[in-house]
Amino acid sequence: MFESLSDGLQSAFKSLSGKGKLTESNMRDGLEIVQKSMLEADVSYSVVQDFMGHVSEKALGKRVLLSLRPHEELVRIVHDELISILGPVDSSLHLKSEGPTVIMLCGLQGSGKTTTCGKLSQLLKEQDIKPMLVAADLQRPAAIEQLHVIGRQLDIPVYSEADNKDPVKVCQNGVAKAKAEGARVVILDTAGRLAIDDELMAELAKIDKKVGPDQVYLVVDGMTGQDAVNSAGAFNDALELDGVVMTKLDGDARGGALLSVKHVTGVPIKFIGTGEHFDALEPFRPEGMASRILQMGDIVAAAREAHRIVDESEREELEAKMASGDFTLDDFKNMMEKVAKPGLMGKMMGLMPGMGQFKEMMDSEEAAGGIRQTIGAINSMTMEERRNPKIIDAHRRTRIAKGAGVQSPVITQLVKQFEMMKPLMQGMMGQGAGGRMKMMQQMQSSGLLNNPGMGGMKVKKGTGERLSPAEKRKRKKERDKMLRKMKRKG
Repeated sequence: MFESLSDGLQSAFKSLSGKGKLTESNMRDGLEIVQKSMLEADVSYSVVQDFMGHVSEKALGKRVLLSLRPHEELVRIVHDELISILGPVDSSLHLKSEGPTVIMLCGLQGSGKTTTCGKLSQLLKEQDIKPMLVAADLQRPAAIEQLHVIGRQLDIPVYSEADNKDPVKVCQNGVAKAKAEGARVVILDTAGRLAIDDELMAELAKIDKKVGPDQVYLVVDGMTGQDAVNSAGAFNDALELDGVVMTKLDGDARGGALLSVKHVTGVPIKFIGTGEHFDALEPFRPEGMASRILQMGDIVAAAREAHRIVDESEREELEAKMASGDFTLDDFKNMMEKVAKPGLMGKMMGLMPGMGQFKEMMDSEEAAGGIRQTIGAINSMTMEERRNPKIIDAHRRTRIAKGAGVQSPVITQLVKQFEMMKPLMQGMMGQGAGGRMKMMQQMQSSGLLNNPGMGGMKVKKGTGERLSPAEKRKRKKERDKMLRKMKRKG
């Protein structure tokens, strides 16, 4: 997300990093690139003015201009100011200790409001909280059935009244039903319009007054730019919003709405939607988003995604196997199957510092094909071969390759790379987060991450430029050096 804004900011930092001496003049040149990048990302002009005022005041101070690494100081200043305009945010739902907490979702048609009901329900389910959905969008004919479909997919109860045309009564009856059934959270899916009008606002204000929801969230489409900010202002005037849920940030959103909403309306962004699946809703963290915009990754979000994929007991068992060297091809296959969901590996790479350039590669069809190929190859092995791939001789390779529908060299490459990765993963278990990231970057530079499926399929990155023989020898030397180092530690 926000590639154009991120690239623009990186250009500003690079323009300063090569300067032998930093002056007020060339710092201003860099700041102009920052300002231009924000305006091109459709950030509100008033927000850009305030932001640049604070950044310029700090960046042009003597402490920065005379520092040994002034461009790094500018990165820190921009990072801090991004956090300032995005936050502070309390993303907790403040659930009541007794009775259901009522959350009202509102928004224009097409913003993703009904789907967000499902995503928020999924988030609650992961915390062992029982929700109930109430179908109060009586304007759009398919809205009620859409909510019921979501409820069936997530195994969540949905309350609706087919013949009732009064959304207030539907909401009141739905809350009463939730109390009777012991639901901890009630999510009201209210009506939307193609544009803001008096009838819509009057209906929402009536629900707000008669039902008394504990929290009111506006769902806005992040791709609509400043229209999203204007919508947030209008809805907030009518309802006093508790937060904004910004959707479709996985598309071509330029980031302007995200950076403008809180500053312009005073309403914090509580959650962001980053995909079509029900698990693609994140509690909003200003510091994490600032780091992502500056291509510094977001370790907290990456850890959260990892925990959603693998539960605590599985993770502990996996780490114990890695640390002891008992990690097998079968364990590797199980891990690959968990992360094989479309877009997930790319998302994880995008959240890890220094790994952002691998996001596109991991999201490619080639990468997905490589993962499927690897899983198929391991499935064609016996349990003994998975536990000890060193026993795979030419005869076994031929049998495995035939069963997986690949050439024998693919099996050779898989086994070879797994044996190279195994001591590296074992060494990573004894490291902290910083050490693990350093090792990941070493694996990147040595070429071990060029093949996400490990099945012999080469996935090119960048321009696809071929390596010279000297570069190949250098990479092989780096890999061998890393392996020797890890074996000594093991």
